[in-house]
Amino acid sequence: MKAIELHNWNVTPTEARDIQQQLATMVSKKNKINSVRLIAGVDISAPDKNGKSRAAAVVFSYPELYLIETQTIKKEVTYPYVPGLLSFREAPLILEVCSVLESDPDIVLVDGQGIAHPRRIGLASHLGLLWNKPTIGCAKSRLCGTYDMPGIERGDFTYLTDQGEIIGAVVRTRHAVAPVYVSIGHKIDLQGAIDWVLLCCKGKRLPEPTRFAHMAASNRNN
Repeated sequence: MKAIELHNWNVTPTEARDIQQQLATMVSKKNKINSVRLIAGVDISAPDKNGKSRAAAVVFSYPELYLIETQTIKKEVTYPYVPGLLSFREAPLILEVCSVLESDPDIVLVDGQGIAHPRRIGLASHLGLLWNKPTIGCAKSRLCGTYDMPGIERGDFTYLTDQGEIIGAVVRTRHAVAPVYVSIGHKIDLQGAIDWVLLCCKGKRLPEPTRFAHMAASNRNN
């Protein structure tokens, strides 16, 4: 997948926040998904003792959900950890690993936030703009917003809100297990994002694309 060069990555935190404010206005919250044959998942590990992280991209067929491709790359992460600016730290490595994918996915599920972000531009939304592709944020934890706990049945959900705005959904993907936090990334609406996350879950808490991407990124053997 080739990315569009929308901005410089070598920026100060203040400049990065300004970029986020500009990018947030470009996010599409309308469903632009037509036929789907391939769904990708991406994730990145925390830096190891040498400051290196492993980014992983996996691609699944749909609707079979067969794993057809895995790519990983391990490099030093240079941007400092700044709350709210995770995409400036993680996106460059994710973009690099996705640039070597042989497949061209129709949707990308991101282990992180979409618009469920204080400036409405989390990693999934940022990546969606750079790829000009539909993306979905499916996070294991909440970054911002408030919600009521959904029911315990698979498919139950409640809305995640921040300052009176719906920014995502808290979705139960498996009976009585902890919910996940789903949000619009780019070129999809919230109900579509919820539906695709549920369609990609095979009896696990996490959808297969991000679950496998997480496992590939967590490999500490090399």
